[in-house]
Amino acid sequence: MRFPTFLKSLLLGVPVGVTLLDCVGYVARVEGVSMQPVLNPDASVTDYVFLSRWAVRNMDVQRGDIISLISPKDPSQKIIKRVVALQGDVISTLGYKLPYVTVPEGHCWVEGDHTGNSLDSNTFGPVSLGLVTARATQIVWPPSRWQQLPSTVPKTRVPIAMGKKSNPGSTKAVNTVSNSNSSSSSNSNNSSSSPLVQPIEDVHRLN
Repeated sequence: MRFPTFLKSLLLGVPVGVTLLDCVGYVARVEGVSMQPVLNPDASVTDYVFLSRWAVRNMDVQRGDIISLISPKDPSQKIIKRVVALQGDVISTLGYKLPYVTVPEGHCWVEGDHTGNSLDSNTFGPVSLGLVTARATQIVWPPSRWQQLPSTVPKTRVPIAMGKKSNPGSTKAVNTVSNSNSSSSSNSNNSSSSPLVQPIEDVHRLN
């Protein structure tokens, strides 16, 4: 009698677990140094963060949010960056092919907090909101690092001009720049500069 009960619980639990991962969120390990000092300030300790899928269900991101996104350079990887500018904002760049960029409709500008050690929009340009997968809301491990992750933009990286935020599905025209996929960088192959986000369910398999 025990086996059928266990089987029933398993059949019920698996769909519930998958739904939670797909709709609510999951815990992930952050690797790399590009988000220092907020994440992984000590190279000997790895931070684990809770990534909320629910928070970005409508592609609603705010300036200062720390987000997980599919890497524009390698679709098989997920990276974690901070949203610095939204559509319509004018941002001064750091080593990008243009000194100033107006973020296109349906895009955002993301950067790592560790300036100069991050593979971010200063390399690949504005990022489509469709690549955003979750927002990092808390550090959950190790216990000594438990904390909320506030949405703040560093004072030195505040946009020069703020655009009027519109619905991601809006067709309102905004000044745009060349497609970000055409940009290149000498450090694009330096994987350590772009922290990877690994779902907790993959951690043991990948170690």
